[in-house]
Amino acid sequence: MSDAAAAGPSGHNPDFDSMTRDIADVPAVEVITTVAVHLMSSAAVNLGLAEEGEQHKDLDEARKLIQALAGLVTAAATEIGSYHAAPLRDGLKSLQLAFREASVVPDEPGQGPGEKYTGPVHG
Repeated sequence: MSDAAAAGPSGHNPDFDSMTRDIADVPAVEVITTVAVHLMSSAAVNLGLAEEGEQHKDLDEARKLIQALAGLVTAAATEIGSYHAAPLRDGLKSLQLAFREASVVPDEPGQGPGEKYTGPVHG
């Protein structure tokens, strides 16, 4: 990118230091929930739940993301408190159920993505 392209409309470079937060200033609960939301969003896309869903559907990728999300939510729940953990657990369960529904051959109860952390998920 050229200097002219990086410069703002007034012709001077923006002060990126004042526009970003130092990671040290971000509370752990915010980092954890942000990561969880990214995992949820990516899993939903890979389950085909996004716009033009079938085009992006990849159950192998969705399984990995749901598994990682389940591990994160389970491990972090006591650290972030139920106020933050409850909606993450709800989202995780919804993704696990959507995965089961999207699978041609559903996993046995307790064998689906993340269920080794959450236990069997039933609708």
